[in-house]
Order: sequence, then structure tokens, then C-alpha cells
Amino acid sequence: MTTPLDDAHAAMTAAPDDDGLRLAFHDRLASAELFLLLNAEPEGGDRLDPRLFETSQGSFVLAFDDPERLARFAEGEAPYAALSGRVLAAMLAGRGIGLALNPGVAPSSHLMPPDAVSWLADALSGAPDELEARPAELRAPGALPDALLTALDAKLASARGLARMAYLSGVTWDTGARGHLLAFVDAAPGAEGALARAVREALVFSGLEAGALDVAFFRAADPVSARLAKAGLRFDLPAFAPASQPAAPGMDPDKPPRLR
Repeated sequence: MTTPLDDAHAAMTAAPDDDGLRLAFHDRLASAELFLLLNAEPEGGDRLDPRLFETSQGSFVLAFDDPERLARFAEGEAPYAALSGRVLAAMLAGRGIGLALNPGVAPSSHLMPPDAVSWLADALSGAPDELEARPAELRAPGALPDALLTALDAKLASARGLARMAYLSGVTWDTGARGHLLAFVDAAPGAEGALARAVREALVFSGLEAGALDVAFFRAADPVSARLAKAGLRFDLPAFAPASQPAAPGMDPDKPPRLR
């Protein structure tokens, strides 16, 4: 059985000169839940002792996109930590340690050297600027690259429980500035940062990092939401997760675990 990461890796390797497919693979890697092979169970919940694979190219941690693949590599049960690709990249950046993805157990077996891991962490680390402005005019979105629309659709589909919906529209702000707006409606408390980062990642990994897409947050009862419904392109996000469901350890990019 193949995984989405296998598919993205196969597309990238089949067309090595296609920057779009290379970015799409790294986007998939950043969003994936990875299982990091450890020497021992985590200490205190946030200190990890990953097993290192030594090669002529340096040291690599071992991560898998399926726990069964990890068990196959380890030839049985082994301690691991589940964390997102973006958190793992942030944890490794600047340490001179690379990432061995699915080594020898999947079509997506891939060695990512330390400088590539640091590049991925840097691409994911930027924070959007915060501005104070009000939309004076909303209109149907203009022509946007298909790569951006595809990336946005994928990002929002994975943002389970973070908002009820989003609208993409053209906008003129009360400052006179014009552009495009992605407005989230009924965002979950505290989810604004994660949603803004997801939009930035869609820009970065669609090859449009220099492009501009404003992000705003509204409640369904706000008058502007009715205007957005008339003018904007609607994205429905997956249903809210139960409020009592805790966040998976290591999945919060603002609180990455620490290497031992």
C-alpha cells in the first residue's frame, strides 16, 4: 500500500527538474504525521532521544510515515514519538542532523541532508505581518494561479476543526490597498495562528512566496460574513473535532520537543 508521501515522492523523482513537484513533496512532508524512531521512551514528555543513523554524509534521524513501516525497519516493536514533519524540521534545524525518511521500507525512502532540513524549517518559520484595516469592498476573486488554489484546497482540507469555513475574495481595504483576502469564519479559539501559517505555507509551497494573500477572521454573525458569502469562493473545512480531544504530543509547532 502506498501513502500520499509515496505519491508525492514518486512524482518528484520522475521529474527532477520540476520545482513545483519538489515543493509539493516538501509540503506533503511538512504536513505529514511522522513516527520518529527513538532509543528509549520520551523523558518527561518533551525530551527525545532519537536513534541516529551514521553515514558518510553525516548523522540522520529515522522517521516513517506509518508505524508499521517503523516496526518493519526495527524488526519488531520499538519506542517512537509521533510528530509532524514541520515540528521535526524545526527540532533538527541547525544541529547538523539530517532526516532519513522511510529508509529501505517504502518507495519514498529518501535521505534529506542537514542543509535541506534547515531550508525546510526556514521556509516554515516565517510569521505573517499583522495589520489593522477593514474591507471597504469585496468582489469575486480575480485570476489566481492554479498551483495556489490547489495548495489552499489541500491545506484547508487538513485543517480539521480549526474553522467552519473560509471565503476567498478580491478586496479593497479602507486604506485603499487592493488584493485578495482569505477570510475564515468561526475559527476555533486559538486557531488563528495555525490557520495563518497554513495560508503562508500554501504560498511558499506553490512557488508564490513573494505573493500576497491577506488573512482575516470573522464570526458568522458579523455583517461582513454575509458580504463574503455573496462575493467569495467558499471552502468548507472538515467538521470540528470534539472540544475535549487533546492535542497530540509534538504536533504543536510552537512547542516542539527537545533532543536529548
